[in-house]
Amino acid sequence: MSEHQDEIIVTPPPEEPPRNAPEEPKAPKAQTEDAEQEKPAEPDLKYKNPKEVAKGGVLGFFIGLAVIVPGVSGSTVAIIFKLYDKLLYALGNIVKQFKKCAKFLLPIAIGLVIGFALGFLAIQKLIDVAPFTIIGLFAGLMLGAFPAVYDEVRTEKKTPLRLGLFLLGLAVPVAIALLSTLLTEGAQSLEGLNAGHYILFLLLGYLVAVTQVVPGLSATALLMAFGYFSPIVESVHLSYWQENPAVFGVYACLGVGFLVGLVTVSKLLTQLFARRRAAAFFAIAGLSLGSAVTMFFNPDVFAVYTGWAESGVNALDLSLGLVLFVLGLVVAYLFVRYERKKSGAPKMLQ
Repeated sequence: MSEHQDEIIVTPPPEEPPRNAPEEPKAPKAQTEDAEQEKPAEPDLKYKNPKEVAKGGVLGFFIGLAVIVPGVSGSTVAIIFKLYDKLLYALGNIVKQFKKCAKFLLPIAIGLVIGFALGFLAIQKLIDVAPFTIIGLFAGLMLGAFPAVYDEVRTEKKTPLRLGLFLLGLAVPVAIALLSTLLTEGAQSLEGLNAGHYILFLLLGYLVAVTQVVPGLSATALLMAFGYFSPIVESVHLSYWQENPAVFGVYACLGVGFLVGLVTVSKLLTQLFARRRAAAFFAIAGLSLGSAVTMFFNPDVFAVYTGWAESGVNALDLSLGLVLFVLGLVVAYLFVRYERKKSGAPKMLQ
């Protein structure tokens, strides 16, 4: 053999991992699925027919009315119409998906303006004339609609935490009603305001927005608790605007706080429902029931009771209020049953 024979280098084959060797860790499938579930699903915001558009208008009407009539909840109506999740999504994503969300919100906005105007011009005047009659009607409507809210938790497991959330929700509107009725120092002034007052109005606007998207909370009761409901309502007059143009600063702060509140709270609730829908609806069920109950105990009705104690019961107002309460209760409940049948709810609910 030649000394200069080329050397042959043998490269060992790459080592194969043992058959039983653990594979590289991958993201658990369950965690991936949970992450997908936590991401809020995008609902279909298109109205399929004129009837659905009309529902949006009626929803807006009650939202506008809720600013004037204590205890009325537009969000409860949204739950009955199966529009609550869509409403929250549209409000929370109005900036990112303006065109699509605006189309969905347009009928609601039109109804809101009509409801607010009617509530301000007519319902508030009727409350001055026959307060128990009007409150009785709307209390019946809200209480009759409560089964639609309870349907969301009827089949859910009743854990101590969820029952606690229900009781907490029940206590919140009762506490606000007590505060607005018994502990307020009377009407506040909209004149001679400083920077601190305008910050307060921004906060009040934000809180009013919370009452519009969380069923069971009353914007009227909230403003009464701070002593600003009557001053704000009475300020909407041409002569007042001429004498106190600074009140438009109050309106602007309330409006900015309201819009910011609608977007941020709606987005927060959408994410909350994606993660803890059952627990959240236990709290909402308590809020809705508590709100219906407190319609018979708020500053407007308490003034009626005080007047009856001083000068005698108004039999006509009382009897009409009780009749309209029962009528509103029956009409709202029948409508809830109608919506159940449309959505294919089990017979035991119908």
